[in-house]
Amino acid sequence: MYIRLSREDGDKQESESIGNQRKILQRYIKENNLTLIKEYIDDGVSGTTFNRPGFNELLQDIENKSINMVITKDLSRLGRDYIKTGEYIENYFPEKNIRYVAITDGIDTYIDSTNNDITPFKAIMNDMYAKDISKKIRSVYKEKQKQGEYLCSIPAYRL
Repeated sequence: MYIRLSREDGDKQESESIGNQRKILQRYIKENNLTLIKEYIDDGVSGTTFNRPGFNELLQDIENKSINMVITKDLSRLGRDYIKTGEYIENYFPEKNIRYVAITDGIDTYIDSTNNDITPFKAIMNDMYAKDISKKIRSVYKEKQKQGEYLCSIPAYRL
């Protein structure tokens, strides 16, 4: 099972917490009589990059044929870059005989489902969400700069 939480997600949505994702994934594994091999976690890492320690470890285990399935809470936990997310789901996972499941999105590459057909559109929406959040954060910082507000987390000096 793969769990990811970005800083942006963690501050705003309790439903995306590491603990909540873990519970959902463990319940799915139990209800479907699957065997958990390993838990991969990237805490505080954006889904817009695939250079993540937990994800890289997962890829290494796929290459070593240690696992044959990847489960996430939803597609956005796998990634928010729709091109790379699509590359993994449409090419890499099938080439390596990896079943991919995104529980709350109803995606399961093992079964033929219309949910699987709309996966690229969900990936695009996840990508757009990440870009929208980034623009909003930048605009807040620009406004604070214009107001002369302090933007650093730790002051360089004390008065």
